[in-house]
Amino acid sequence: MEEDKKPLNFIEQIIEEDLANGLSREKLRFRFPPEPNGYLHVGHTKAICINFGLGEKYGAPVNLRFDDTNPEKEEQEFVDSIKADIDWLGFKYDKELYASDYFDQLYDWAVQMIKDGKAYVDEQPSEIITEQRKNPFEDGIESPFRNRPVEESLELFEKMKNGEFEEGAMSLRAKIDMTSPNMNMRDPVMYRILKRPHHRTGDKWKIYPMYDWAHGESDYIEQISHSLCSLEFENHRPLYDWYLDQVYDESKTRNKQREFARMNVSYMITSKRKLQRLVAENAVTGWDDPRMPTISGMRRLGFTPTSIKNFIERVGVAKRENLIDIQLLEFFVREDLNKISTRVMAIVDPVKLVITNYPEDQEEWLETENNPEQEDAGTRKVPFSRELYIEREDFKEEGNKKFFRLKLGGEVRLKSAYIIKAESVDKDENGEITTIYATYDEKSKSGSGTEESLRKVKGTLHWVSAKHALPIEVRVYDRLFTTPQPDAEKETDFMEFLNPDSLKIVQGFAEPSLENAEIGHPYQFQRIGYFTKDRDSTADKIVFNRTVTLKDGYKPE
Repeated sequence: MEEDKKPLNFIEQIIEEDLANGLSREKLRFRFPPEPNGYLHVGHTKAICINFGLGEKYGAPVNLRFDDTNPEKEEQEFVDSIKADIDWLGFKYDKELYASDYFDQLYDWAVQMIKDGKAYVDEQPSEIITEQRKNPFEDGIESPFRNRPVEESLELFEKMKNGEFEEGAMSLRAKIDMTSPNMNMRDPVMYRILKRPHHRTGDKWKIYPMYDWAHGESDYIEQISHSLCSLEFENHRPLYDWYLDQVYDESKTRNKQREFARMNVSYMITSKRKLQRLVAENAVTGWDDPRMPTISGMRRLGFTPTSIKNFIERVGVAKRENLIDIQLLEFFVREDLNKISTRVMAIVDPVKLVITNYPEDQEEWLETENNPEQEDAGTRKVPFSRELYIEREDFKEEGNKKFFRLKLGGEVRLKSAYIIKAESVDKDENGEITTIYATYDEKSKSGSGTEESLRKVKGTLHWVSAKHALPIEVRVYDRLFTTPQPDAEKETDFMEFLNPDSLKIVQGFAEPSLENAEIGHPYQFQRIGYFTKDRDSTADKIVFNRTVTLKDGYKPE
């Protein structure tokens, strides 16, 4: 019986149709074109997975091309972070390229467009140009400079390039159609004067191309076969094609732009401007704060490349935007972490437990599994002694029939150790329990094969030997916002929805093996959740971030 083939998404259908109509498979080439003006976020993961996924599916190269046409906002820091994110996700790009690689060619093409009567220098300020465009239901007003002599525009354009005019004094505009219902076609600006140093070209250029001009022409130079963009660029497609018409050589591949829906995830925002504000106003500690929806933030929180790619696979490629429940993303994170996480014992809200009939000077090293989901994960030794730490919530003086943890007069098994029975407690002046006293059955040691060890009790608790306990700082992260769509209400500032409890810091204890924990390695704190060591850790303070809780009731449809 043949396996059911997964149906093609609409982008794959377009590619298959192009191949059927004569496009050579060898001419397939894709690209991921981020702007280096911020860190990549959860929304970008979809574009990354689509483009690089198509490259893998068709055995085609994928370029990483930075759209570095705005020196005011671009920094090398963002370039480096984007490359790190793509590497971490496990994708390999064919070439690392920049729109700035093509500044000379773009300028030469612009000069030719002036000569062909397809572009002109406009001396009006941007505010007037915007006013003259009017709206889709009203014809625009042509610039008084629209029909200036070609030689005059050529001379002014060269002077613009040489820095002879101030910023905003003039711009180069394409001459298309001021009556077009598509506002992008109403004589768009191709170049503006910006006397700012560029992170790659330095002070060479005093003019910079606009995105719409650089985008399609860069695709053409690189011979990208399919330029895949998010849906907000759909109205830009006629301009993309018009610009391409001005330079297209029939002997080369003609690139085509197609659009897919952006991915929006509940409790997250993906506006770079708003993310920048979170950083600037210290609502978070930086672009890679574990509460941020950036890829670097998700990586630091403990998300895995596999979980993100599985999530994108499930979401699929759509033509309409919709809001994806964050619980779906967390489901795939939890599913992957369950398979790969090392199981350890750690206590995040400790209370002391003393086993009164265990010898004071005795300690044992008990064997416990690293990951029951992996046959070859092996085992490790954990120390056991008379005084332990357990979770405060795992004990009640009195508990009902549904409370299967430790209570006075009740028994539980300590994970990989012994069965104990709670006998009494000490309390402080506020009535807070400070110490629990218990006795143990010395013949009930896990794995010993004795009759007592096979005795069944309903509860099993994790624990840490107090004598060997490793102090840890635990950062318990929650959602950054209190509402699923924090930027949906235009009347309310999205900052009003910041969750005051998005980070809680507690001091806990862990088994000593975590002293050698690696940053980024996934751990399951048994019965608590999934955690990873943070880069803020020092020799004196080991910090763990909570990635997700151990379970929730969510199941994907």
